Amino acid sequence: MKTSKLALAAAFAVLAVASAQAQQSVGRTREAVQAEAVAAAHAPNQNVTRGSRGADPFTSTADPEAVYKQAVDTAHAANQNVTRGSRGADPFTSSRDPAQVYQEAVATAAAPDQNVTGGSRVNSRVISTMQNPALTAAQAK
Repeated sequence: MKTSKLALAAAFAVLAVASAQAQQSVGRTREAVQAEAVAAAHAPNQNVTRGSRGADPFTSTADPEAVYKQAVDTAHAANQNVTRGSRGADPFTSSRDPAQVYQEAVATAAAPDQNVTGGSRVNSRVISTMQNPALTAAQAK
């Protein structure tokens, strides 16, 4: 029993010397490390997990003037509290030429075989041989 205590004390001594040498090699003195340990031991809330005492203080990364200007612009915006579509449909803006859309609609409406279906039990296709009067009139112009 006595030898195990002696061996344990020797191990702690070797560990302390190794620790002191490791601290000395980084450029910190034993007194500096001890002062740091004492300061850490006396620090408030040292054993409290982060966030358990409320949120951390907020530090903004945005420019306060820019945020203020954006808030003022948003507050003065027209219909700021109106959901989309509550004042009627959004204005329609076409991405195609209205004349071309009109010609396609007239040609589709004037097609002689527009009500004929193309499929049957034997997967046949109906191929129209009839002339579309709207297309012939458009080509004649």
